[in-house]
Amino acid sequence: MPNPLSPILQQMPKAELHIHIEGSLEPEMIFALARRNRVKLAYASVDSLRQAYAFTDLQSFLDVYYAGASVLLQEQDFFDMTWAYLARANADNVVHAEIFFDPQTHIERGVGFAAIIGGIHRALEQAKAQFGMTGGLIMCFLRHLSEDDAFATLELALPYRDKFIGIGLDSAERDHPPEKFARLFARARKLGLHLVAHAGEEGPSAFIKTALDVLHVERIDHGVRCTEDAALTERLAREKMPLTVCPLSNVKLRVFDRMAAHNLLHLLEAGIVATVNSDDPAYFGGYINANYDAVFDALPLKRRHAYQLARNSFDAAFLSDTVRQQYLARLDTFFRR
Repeated sequence: MPNPLSPILQQMPKAELHIHIEGSLEPEMIFALARRNRVKLAYASVDSLRQAYAFTDLQSFLDVYYAGASVLLQEQDFFDMTWAYLARANADNVVHAEIFFDPQTHIERGVGFAAIIGGIHRALEQAKAQFGMTGGLIMCFLRHLSEDDAFATLELALPYRDKFIGIGLDSAERDHPPEKFARLFARARKLGLHLVAHAGEEGPSAFIKTALDVLHVERIDHGVRCTEDAALTERLAREKMPLTVCPLSNVKLRVFDRMAAHNLLHLLEAGIVATVNSDDPAYFGGYINANYDAVFDALPLKRRHAYQLARNSFDAAFLSDTVRQQYLARLDTFFRR
C-alpha cells in the first residue's frame, strides 16, 4: 500500500543541501553527451552502464562516477546537466538547492574552470528566473588528492568568487581524514566562504569531530555514524549542527544493509538537525522525493517528522534570515492546510 504521507512528502516545499551535480548525470544523458563530444565510453549501452551500478562500497561507486563525468567537456554540457537536475528538483518542490561540484574531476582532463562554473551557474540563474528557485554552488575538493592540489584549484576559482558560496570535502574518506585539509579550510574561512565536509559516512565518527574542531565546518555531510559516539551525538544536537543525510545513498553504499536499519529517526529523536537529500540521484536510485518516500516507508516516521525534516532543510541552508523566514512561512502555510 502506498504511504498515506506520500502526497505531503511530495508536495511540501523543501531545500536540498547535499546534491553532487555530476551525480545527477543520468545514463541517457551520459551517452548523449558522449556522442556530442565524441567521447568513447567503456559501456556498450545505457543498460550496460546501469548494470554497473551494483556498488559494494564508496570506491566502487566512485570508479563509475568518474567515468560518467568524462563526457563533460564544454560549458553547455555543464549547463545541460545542471538544468536537468533543477527541472527535476522543481518538480519535487525543491525551492532552494545548494549544489556541490567537483572542479578537480574536470580540470585534470583539461576542462577550463570558466566552462565548469559558467554552465552550472547559468542553469541556477535560469532556475531562479523560471521557477523562482534560489540556490548556490559549493565547490568540493577531492580528499584523495593532495591539499596542494586543492589550493591550486581554489586559486583558479577566486576570479569567479561571486558564483560560489562555499567549499566542501568529498570523495573517499578512508585514509583521508579531514585534518589533511586544515590549511585549505583556514584559507577559505578567511575568504568568507561557507564550510562543509563529508564525514562519518564510510569514515569513523572521529572524522566528524575533526571536521568540527579542525576544519570548523558549518554543516556535516552524511554524519550518520555519529551515533557510534553518544557524547558526539549529544554535542551535535546541543550545537544544532546540521547533518545532510542521504538515505538511498546510505543503503546503496552499504552504510546500512537495509532502509529499515537507517538511523534517521534516532537522529531526529536525539534532537539533531537532520535533513533528507539525494546525494548522487542518478546512481543511487532516486531524487529527493524518492529518498523521502523510501525512508518514510521503512521507518515509523510521522507527519510531524515530515514537517521537522523540511523545516530543518531551511534552517540548515545558507540563506539570509529574510529569505529563510519566507520559506518557513510557506512551509507552515502548507502544513496548516
